[in-house]
Amino acid sequence: MIDITLAILSTIGALAILFASIGILRMPDFYLRLSVTVKAATLGVGLLLICAAMTFPDVSVTTKAIAIGFFLILTAPVAAHMIGRAAYIQRVKTWKGTTLNDLEKEGELDCRKEDFWC
Repeated sequence: MIDITLAILSTIGALAILFASIGILRMPDFYLRLSVTVKAATLGVGLLLICAAMTFPDVSVTTKAIAIGFFLILTAPVAAHMIGRAAYIQRVKTWKGTTLNDLEKEGELDCRKEDFWC
């Protein structure tokens, strides 16, 4: 039974990473590529870490897999947010089909202001 569970989880994890790599090629702009890559890759690596923890019954391997998964879930969205913010400040073009840009409407990240530090 454990072998079937491991096969299913590792297949889903590998497919999530595959979808992340396909998303890099298929998405039309930087922001969508960043979003797809971070979400799918985090899910895929997390599932593969769960498989590693289930495969090796040693406590040290399970502890390391849990710690890696925790820090991955904690740091990947923050890093993606900061990379996206830096790209927005540098005025990386959005896709022509983008309909919602909350930062543009609010003027929150307007680096043209003299008193604004970017």
